[in-house]
Amino acid sequence: MLQHIIPATGLLFTLENILWINIGVFIGSVFAAIPGLSVILCVILFLPVTYSMTAIPGMMFLLGIYCAGGYGGSVSAILINTPGTPHAAATMLDGHPLSEQGRTKAALKIALYASTFGGVFSALMLLFLGPQVAKVAAQLGTAEYFMVCVFGLTIIAGVSGKSMIKGLISASLGLLISCVGSDPMTSYDRFTFGIPRLYLGLDLAICLIGLFALVEIMAKAEKPLDRLNLDTTQIKDDGVITKAEYKRMARPVLVSSIIGVLVGIIPGTGASEASWFSYNTAKNMSKRPEEFGHGSVEGIAAAESANNAVTGATLIPLLTLGIPGDGTVAIMLSALMINGLNPGLSLFTTQGDIMYAIMLGLILVNIFMCLQGKFLTTLFAKVVSIPQEILTPIIVIFCFAGAYSVNGNYFDVGVALIFGILSWILRKLELPPVPILLGLVLGSMTETNFRRALLISNGNPKIFFSSVYCIIFLVLIVAAVGTIVRGKLKEKKAATQKEDGTNAK
Repeated sequence: MLQHIIPATGLLFTLENILWINIGVFIGSVFAAIPGLSVILCVILFLPVTYSMTAIPGMMFLLGIYCAGGYGGSVSAILINTPGTPHAAATMLDGHPLSEQGRTKAALKIALYASTFGGVFSALMLLFLGPQVAKVAAQLGTAEYFMVCVFGLTIIAGVSGKSMIKGLISASLGLLISCVGSDPMTSYDRFTFGIPRLYLGLDLAICLIGLFALVEIMAKAEKPLDRLNLDTTQIKDDGVITKAEYKRMARPVLVSSIIGVLVGIIPGTGASEASWFSYNTAKNMSKRPEEFGHGSVEGIAAAESANNAVTGATLIPLLTLGIPGDGTVAIMLSALMINGLNPGLSLFTTQGDIMYAIMLGLILVNIFMCLQGKFLTTLFAKVVSIPQEILTPIIVIFCFAGAYSVNGNYFDVGVALIFGILSWILRKLELPPVPILLGLVLGSMTETNFRRALLISNGNPKIFFSSVYCIIFLVLIVAAVGTIVRGKLKEKKAATQKEDGTNAK
């Protein structure tokens, strides 16, 4: 580790990297503060920008968006009782009541400081745990990697929404789309329909622009204009946080950061789960549980430290195994691979300086997020009230410009538009888009390792049970599926009981 730290700092601390970090943090904060504009949408829109960059500034830019997005959602949650991102919903429970008590600035500062601590804590965990996990990953063969991919596909159940069947349908569609192009083993064309441009497959960034960005425009076009006039001049409190409040925040921030890291490491979970789990834990541990839901500083601190602690943790399985912890991190995988950085031990050996620069950069991202949040809070508050008729054309321009810039042709623009229409139809059918993304990301890796393993074993499926790691991942897969099925059954039972109670009344 030490032999990489010093050269990594030299690669990291450049004017270019500092500039892109701050641009990413600013963009992420603004996007996340506006209800309806998600972090994943922001990363997709600006992903093509990184294609002309080298690995470090490109990742710093995306990590700036990712981390700031975790904090930015709390701005609208506190100000207007509407979370800018799903994982800020727990923050809303105490953030807005505290704002109504005339302590808006204090609520925003608590959210900012807790987010910064959680982000720095997870970055340190990534720095120390990442190389160790990579050493284990180096011992995995094709059969083991196939089991890892299958375990990664269990993420689908966690992002399927209310219906697991619909999630599986979406994932199957994503796996099917990942097959477009040349067969990775035989080079035979699949689903190209005689179109030469499809021989190389579909570019992930272009598909995502349609699946997540254009569809949001279509969805907004169906709704009436929603205007919100927020008077930021009313935010006049001094923002003072007392020593007693800092002491009360200390334990929930630390415990929630640990919870966020543990949740983030597990594929399929995310910031929303971490924030709610931490919020409930903090309430149970608190000496003043009655304040929760009425402006508790502990509630805000717990929720925000947890959802930002997830950011660094999700990068651990991504950088070591190539398994994304959530949809946003899955997109970052393409930013790595376009620079020839394939996840695994090789990243930490042959490209160790770059990897450590990225991991150290995550700490720097959170520091600049804190600085920007401290001095630009009023500006972030104002963006909450930007009207849709201004935002929508800007997003459309970014979508088509991004699609064109990937390869410099109009065919990709058409592909993005087709995927946008497809995603709109899927939304009407209540089929979630995130499983499609996971199918696209993991499809090729799963297929390739499966077929290679069977070639090595001459078609004998026993190879998938031939090592300790295969057995471990098999147990994890069974445990994950069992937990998911049990959770779905509980939800169904609770819904049935609720319905029976309603009918009885």
